[in-house]
Amino acid sequence: MSQPTLIQYQQESGIAILTLNRPEKRNAMSDAMRAELVAILESVRQDRGIRALVLTGSGKGFCAGGDIAGMKVRMEADPATVGFNGWERQQGVHYAASLLLNLPVPTIAAVNGAAAGLGADLALSCDFVIAAKPASFTWAYIARGLVPDGGGMYFLPRRVGLPRAKDLIFSGRKVDADEALALGIADQCCEADELLAQALDMADRMSRGSRTATALTKSILNRSYEMTEHQVFAEGSKAQGICYTSQEHRASVQAFLDRAKEAAK
Repeated sequence: MSQPTLIQYQQESGIAILTLNRPEKRNAMSDAMRAELVAILESVRQDRGIRALVLTGSGKGFCAGGDIAGMKVRMEADPATVGFNGWERQQGVHYAASLLLNLPVPTIAAVNGAAAGLGADLALSCDFVIAAKPASFTWAYIARGLVPDGGGMYFLPRRVGLPRAKDLIFSGRKVDADEALALGIADQCCEADELLAQALDMADRMSRGSRTATALTKSILNRSYEMTEHQVFAEGSKAQGICYTSQEHRASVQAFLDRAKEAAK
C-alpha cells in the first residue's frame, strides 16, 4: 500500500495550494516532508502558469515544528557525528525557507491551527499571513536549548520589531490569533471556515498584475532592509529595464493607447 503524500498539492485558477499533510503529528516537519516541500516549491518556481501560492495545514494544526522522532534519533546518534549532521540538516531547513521566501509569486500562509517553532518560521517565510481564530504562534526553541533555526531570527524582527521579537523568542510564550494580528505577526484574522476562501481571495488580488513586475519587485523588497537607498534605486533601475521589454508591459501600454484612441473619437 502506497504511503500518503506528506504535502498535498493542487491548483485553482493558477493558484497553487500546498497543504502540510501529517495531521496525526500536527504536521510536524520530518525530513521526508521537507524533501517533498522543496521538490514542490522548485516546481512552482519554474511554472510560469502559477501566479500565487497558499500554504496551509491539514487537521487541527498548521505545523507543530520539528519532528520529535528526528530529535530522538539525534539524541541517540554517535556524538562524533552530531555536529556535522546537524549542520548538514540545517542547510536543508534553510534552503526550504529560502525557496519559499524567494518564490517569484505572492505567497500566503493560511494558518489554521498551532504554528510552533519551525512551523511559525515557515508561516513568516510567506509574504502574507492569515490566521484563523484557532491559530496560535510560538517560538519555544530556547526552552529546548536551541536557537530559532527556521528563519525566525530574520523574519520575526521584521514583523514585530527587535525588542518584541526578543520577548517572544526568549519567553517562548504562545500568541493567539487576535494578538498575532495586533502585533503584526498576522495580516488578517478570520473564522476557521473562512480561512481558505480568504487566502485564495488574497492570492487572487495580489497576483492580478504583471508576473514579471511582481517577481522583480518582490526580489528587491525582500532585500531592501539590507540595502542603502542608492542600492535600491540601482536595483529598481535594472528591474525597470527588464519590465520595459516584457510582453505584459507592452500589452498593457497598447491597451491603454487603444482606449485613449477610442475615447478621442
